[in-house]
Amino acid sequence: MAVWTFSCWSCRQETEMEDKVMRDNECPHCRLDMRSCKNCQYYDPGAHNDCRETIAEYVPEKERANFCGMWTAFQGERDPGEDINAAKAKLEALFKKK
Repeated sequence: MAVWTFSCWSCRQETEMEDKVMRDNECPHCRLDMRSCKNCQYYDPGAHNDCRETIAEYVPEKERANFCGMWTAFQGERDPGEDINAAKAKLEALFKKK
């Protein structure tokens, strides 16, 4: 089986994978669920149900493992704009009292 690289949405660390991602797999670096909406190539905040796949069922918890039949591991470079800590820092700076 071919080896491929999995990149976690949360910690951005890469993990070499030999098999497909199962529902109970966790990122070895941050221990978050690997098979979550935020690690799917169809995840798109702002799209209907935050998903570009139109036939996917609604998944309320985007950071938790799910049974979505359309789930496909995200491949490619992560947008640095997705960084949660950077977004929080910008919001804090915006609303900071002087």
